[in-house]
Amino acid sequence: MSAQILAGVGKADITCRSEGTQCELLSEKTRAHIPREFWDKPILVDDPLFVRALVLDNGERKIVLLTMDVTAVGSRSITQYILNDSADDFVPNLRGRIADEWGIPGSNVTVSASHTHPPGRLLADDDEQLDRSMAAIGQALASMTPVTVGVGIGRNEDTVNRTMLLKNGTDYTPRGPYPPPPDELIEGLRPVDPEIGVLRFDRLDGRPLAVVYNFACHLSLESPRQVITAGWPGVASAYLEAQLGGEAAAFFVQGALGDTEEAQSHDREQPKSCCQFGTALGESVLRAWRGIEPSGNTALNVISRTVEMPLRTDIPEVIAAIEAESAGLKASLRYTSLSFKQFLPLYLKHVLHADYPSHQPFRYLRADETGDLAFRTMDERNRLAVDKYLESLQAMEKMARNEENIATLAKHQEIIDDIGAATVGLEIQAIRIADSVFVTAPMEILAETGLKIKQTSPHDHTLIAAICNGYLHYSPPASYYPRGGYEVTECLLAPEWEAIFDATVKELLAQV
Repeated sequence: MSAQILAGVGKADITCRSEGTQCELLSEKTRAHIPREFWDKPILVDDPLFVRALVLDNGERKIVLLTMDVTAVGSRSITQYILNDSADDFVPNLRGRIADEWGIPGSNVTVSASHTHPPGRLLADDDEQLDRSMAAIGQALASMTPVTVGVGIGRNEDTVNRTMLLKNGTDYTPRGPYPPPPDELIEGLRPVDPEIGVLRFDRLDGRPLAVVYNFACHLSLESPRQVITAGWPGVASAYLEAQLGGEAAAFFVQGALGDTEEAQSHDREQPKSCCQFGTALGESVLRAWRGIEPSGNTALNVISRTVEMPLRTDIPEVIAAIEAESAGLKASLRYTSLSFKQFLPLYLKHVLHADYPSHQPFRYLRADETGDLAFRTMDERNRLAVDKYLESLQAMEKMARNEENIATLAKHQEIIDDIGAATVGLEIQAIRIADSVFVTAPMEILAETGLKIKQTSPHDHTLIAAICNGYLHYSPPASYYPRGGYEVTECLLAPEWEAIFDATVKELLAQV
C-alpha cells in the first residue's frame, strides 16, 4: 500500500443553453414522449447543472469519480428518448478519451448521476458534455495534492419509502396518476436507509479539498416552476462548498433510491421546496464531516464486472392479466344508478347525519311512532346507491391505473424487443477508497437491496452507488414481483437478476 494519496477536483457547467423554447432542443422522437404543454415552454434555468470530477492517485492506481447533475447517463434508448440527457455511448466515449489522453483504464472511471429530472431537455449537446467532462477531469489532474482521507456516517430522517404494503397482498406507490389508496387498505411501508456516507478529503495543511456524500432519495421536490434545476443535491452541494470555503468541492453520489423519496413530496397543504430539503441534508453532512478523523489508510482499488442479466419475458402475460381485470371492473359498473350531481349531496348527508340524513330527527321519531317507514326505506335505498357509486368510483380509478400500467409495460416490451436479446450486460463495480467501499450498479436499486448489501458486507463502510455508468430502470427484489407495484411495472429485468447481482457483489466485496 502506498504511503500517500493525491487528490484533485474539477468542475464544469453542463447546462443546456438558457434561451429559446424546449421544442427547439427536443428531437422529434423525444417530443413524442413529452407532454405537449412543455414543447413551447421557455428554457429557464433555476440553478446550473454541473459535472464534478474527483481524481485519486496512490502511486499504484488512479481512479476517477464523476458526479453529474443529470437524470441518467447512457440512457436514451432505454428510456425511449424521454430523458434525452446523455447519449447511449457517453460513458464508453468518455472512458476512451480518458484512457487515450491520461492512460487511466476505463474500468477505473465511474460516472454517477444525481437523477434530477424536470421535464424537457437539461444538458448541453453531446459533444459539449464530453468536452466539459474532460475539462473537469483535466482541472482535477492539474491540481493534484497530497490529502488525508477519513470516513464517517451521518443521518437524515426526512425520507419515506413510497411503496405501501396493502392488506390484499399487493404493493402500491402513490405518484403522478396514482392517488393514495383508501386508508383502510394500507398495512405498512417498506424500509428506508437514513444513513449518509461521508468521505472527507483534506490537504495536509488541514484545508478541506473535497467531501463525498452518499444518500438514497429520489428528487421528487423539483422547482415549483418546472424549470431546469439540479434539485436538492445542487442545493446541498452549493451549501457544503460555501461552508467548507476555498476551492473545496462537494460530490453527491446517489444511493439505493429506487423506492425512497422526500417525506414531504406529497404534501398538498403547504409549499414544497427542494431548497429546504437540500439545506437540511447539507447540514447533516457537515455535522458528520466535522466528526471525521483521517485514518491513514491509503488503499485505492477498483474491481469491475460486466454480467449478463436476464430480461423479462412475462410482460405479455402481465398485460393480459391486467386487461382481464379491467374487463371485470368495467362489468362491475353496471347498476350504478346515480349521477355525480345526485351522489354528492346524498353522500354528504349520509356521512354527516348517519341516523337522520333526510330530515330533522323529530320527523323520523314521529314516523317511527306511527309506523311510517317512508324515510327509513328511502334512506336505505339511497345508502345502497351511494355505496354502489363509491364502489364504481374505485373501479374507475383502478381502471385508469391499469391503463397507465398497460402503457408502461407495452413501452418496456418495445425496449426489450429493440435490445433483441434475452439478456443485457450490466457493469457492477466495487471501489475501495481508504476505509470505504462503494458498490455501483446502473439501475435504480431499492432500499431493501441496499440495506442487505450493507448488512452482509465484510467492510465497515459499504456505500451503494446506484444509476452509475448507465441506466436500466428499476431493479426490485425478486420477492416484489408477484406483488406488482410501480417499481415492478417499471422494471425491465427478470426476477432472476437478484441472485446474479447478489453473487457478483459478494465476489467483488471479497476481492476489493
